[in-house]
Amino acid sequence: MGYRSVFGQSVTEKTIEKSRFLTYVSRAENEESARAFLSETRAAHTAATHVCYGYIADTLGNVARYSDDGEPQGTAGLPILGVIKAKNLVCTAVAVVRYFGGIKLGAGGLTRAYCGCAQEGLLQADIREYAACVEITLNVTYAEVNAAMAFLERGGHADYKKNFGEGAAFTVAVREEHVAAFEAAAREYLNGRVRITEGGKMIFPFLIS
Repeated sequence: MGYRSVFGQSVTEKTIEKSRFLTYVSRAENEESARAFLSETRAAHTAATHVCYGYIADTLGNVARYSDDGEPQGTAGLPILGVIKAKNLVCTAVAVVRYFGGIKLGAGGLTRAYCGCAQEGLLQADIREYAACVEITLNVTYAEVNAAMAFLERGGHADYKKNFGEGAAFTVAVREEHVAAFEAAAREYLNGRVRITEGGKMIFPFLIS
């Protein structure tokens, strides 16, 4: 089984009652990376009124933190964290930067604002499924290159790596539970004219269709 998390970083912006809100989203594999992300965000917005955040910095959901950063208690950090949890994301950090525009929003308005910013930020983020995989390489002669590429593209493996030398080698990440079926299908599709080698295990960020 894999888990869902964001891939890379993204930023969105909106204005609510003259206050400017910028939402930063980042992958955070551990608490150290989450804190580094927050430090970078604060450093980029030293004049901001508030930098509120929520994050889950592990794969099990045990390392969950949030901060209202001066906003009324419970109106910012907890709503941000709630959005992350509602989307079943882990290893994910969301920081919402606010530049106060002079109009107070009240507790309910703040909660809606921070919750909405987190939702929009994650809606625009690149969310993927991270799963344990094995690196599989298909080694073929040049006569089988087109067939090998057709097999990989048919299976949706768009991110395979190609290497051409004396022959052709195509390397792809295959989920651990699918390795046996993948290798059997490759041999059948290529009529046995393929040499298959298994590399190391890894966590691969699969696109979610």
